[in-house]
Amino acid sequence: MAVTNLTQPHDDKPPQSQPSPSVRAKVRALQTPIRFLKGVGPKRAAQLEASGLITVEDLLYHLPFRYEDRRRLAKLREAAAGQEQTFVGQLVALQSKFNPRVRRNVVTAVLRDETATIDLLWYRAPSYLAKGLAQGQRLLVHGKVESGPARRNRLVHPEFEILEPGAEQQTPGILPIYVRPGGLSLSILRKWLSQALAEYVGHVPGCLPAKILERRGLIDIRRALAALHEPALNADLAALNNFSSTAHRSVIFDELFYLQLGLGLRKNSRNRCEAATREPLRDTLTTRMRQRLPFRLTAAQERVLGEIANDMESPHPMQRLVQGDVGSGKTMVAWMASLRLIENGYQCVWMAPTEMLAEQHYRNLHGFADSLGIETALLTASTPAKEKKLLLTRAGRGEIQFLVGTHALIQDNVCVPRMGLGVIDEQHRFGVMQRFSLQRLIGGDAPSPLRGSQPHMLLMSATPIPRSMAMVLYGDMEVSFVDEMPPGRTPVQTKVFRAPERREVYACVIEELRRGHQAFIVYPLVEASEQLEQVRDATQMAEKMRQSAFREFGVALVHGRMAAAERDEVMRRFRDGTVGVLVATTVIEVGIDIPNATVIVIEHAERFGLSQLHQLRGRVGRGVAPGHCLLVDRGGGGSVAAQRLRAMEKEHDGFKIAEADLILRGPGEFMGTRQSGLADFRLANLIRDRQLLMDARAEALAWLEKDPELRSRDSADLRAILKQRWSQRLQLGAVG
Repeated sequence: MAVTNLTQPHDDKPPQSQPSPSVRAKVRALQTPIRFLKGVGPKRAAQLEASGLITVEDLLYHLPFRYEDRRRLAKLREAAAGQEQTFVGQLVALQSKFNPRVRRNVVTAVLRDETATIDLLWYRAPSYLAKGLAQGQRLLVHGKVESGPARRNRLVHPEFEILEPGAEQQTPGILPIYVRPGGLSLSILRKWLSQALAEYVGHVPGCLPAKILERRGLIDIRRALAALHEPALNADLAALNNFSSTAHRSVIFDELFYLQLGLGLRKNSRNRCEAATREPLRDTLTTRMRQRLPFRLTAAQERVLGEIANDMESPHPMQRLVQGDVGSGKTMVAWMASLRLIENGYQCVWMAPTEMLAEQHYRNLHGFADSLGIETALLTASTPAKEKKLLLTRAGRGEIQFLVGTHALIQDNVCVPRMGLGVIDEQHRFGVMQRFSLQRLIGGDAPSPLRGSQPHMLLMSATPIPRSMAMVLYGDMEVSFVDEMPPGRTPVQTKVFRAPERREVYACVIEELRRGHQAFIVYPLVEASEQLEQVRDATQMAEKMRQSAFREFGVALVHGRMAAAERDEVMRRFRDGTVGVLVATTVIEVGIDIPNATVIVIEHAERFGLSQLHQLRGRVGRGVAPGHCLLVDRGGGGSVAAQRLRAMEKEHDGFKIAEADLILRGPGEFMGTRQSGLADFRLANLIRDRQLLMDARAEALAWLEKDPELRSRDSADLRAILKQRWSQRLQLGAVG
């Protein structure tokens, strides 16, 4: 797929208007390295850069995560247990003592003003705190007052600032609290922020049209940033802490608007490409396939197939993500779509992240393909060289109509000259450029009537993503939801056990094994960890099981550190039934289809996210026999994690679970590092700010409706900002 170019005009199109010189200069000024701010220097700049604060712009967008009301300084005699209060006083006693049990300093101090004294206490005090305080200093402290030993008032882990003489007179009424990069003090950080605001906030380009700001009740981005770093005395403290102030909403909208503008521009670019398929498509093969199925497709499958058919009739290449829960029938949807193109003379290529999953697809569909007279092949890293050479030759001649493989498809000079459709399963397991490479298999040395065009692309995911997340990660794609399960599929029975109930857990597993079934036992760690001494690991426990409870059934171990070939070999042995128990990490989370596995035990279930638990649960109950998911909670019974686990007992809808997981863990952790390029925002939160996301998307699409390529004079500055903020990530994400 052509990558949207934000700088060069398209051929035969009028040249785009250039951004105003002032905007270009402002964008450049904001890229000033942070080390050039007065007082920062190379050493402290390195601390900031380690936390992602590299430029002045990064610092300006390092926004407070909380605000404290310090509009009134209390006297120490007014200290009231249970109240959050702010005091100014002098350190009259200070002691730092190393505690070997926790390997940290414990710092105790006494603060005095003209009315009384109060104790200060820091457990596990970082070294900068122990070294930075000195008797005689004047401090501004803030925290929750509590009653300590001998009924003395104290503040435990108070926020504090060291005050220069007279500095308390300039104390802000509402104090912003920041994440402190590298342990830097808040006072130093605020000093640099104040300097950055004074010198650079005017360079932040505020180019959102005034009509949009007025329509949405927002303010200019420069005013918004200043208001967040230096709140007015009469600011609404609750709105600031809820991220719902006008300033917060303005920064969030600005961030989401440019992202949605970029995604929309990318989609418009794709819509200018020519699809590989150019004629009306016949579908007699799909009719014959329906007659061979021992079941009827669900209404959800039929709906998604209709959406795909409409895409394939378009002159532009399809880019569609099909989301569906485990067992909802996404594979059959993709197979039916493939048959439609195969019948019309095109080749279809499926790519899976592991050899096991590629073999699984090939094994499940090969019989159907043979009965329909379709030439098929499987290409993985394990394919013998002689067989691979013949396979590549036949694919290059267009003789192989249905090709299934792994990364080998994009690493072995594969040419598929009549490729009409690319299907990527478990799409989140692939890097973006790998997906891009699959689209480019039309080519090579063989002549192709489709050269210069692009195949349709169908991405499948069994990891449900909430709609708000999908709008961001796949805003340039169409998204279909297979949100209905086939009739007769029984939900996996889920039960939570506490650690002392392990005997009952293992008794259930042994009962299933004696019935001739198989079991998964999942651990969060591969090997023992000094930092997590109480957490059991897969390697150690697999060895114990071989010698005790499950020795008669056969125990195998699989984890992500194993070489791919070794891991796949273990999985094949489990699939073939030569071992009864598979001890594993989350490497089995997706793509493993073992119908004979009926029970999964997840140890330390409190350490997993909800969506991950749901995916692991989907490994069982895939055959005729009912499935069981046993969650062993080794955390605190009243913890948030325990509440999540209780929810797992009751909820089986993957989309509802994903929504809850996004609320609990946030987008960055929910998607993991693979997707962090688009999931990590400076301020926006996809659950909290869902309405702002909808508003920003509506405004961005309305703008592109008037100016699809951002070529007008009114769009020039918007385009410059878009290029600076999102160009690299959107280009890398151009395939979806």
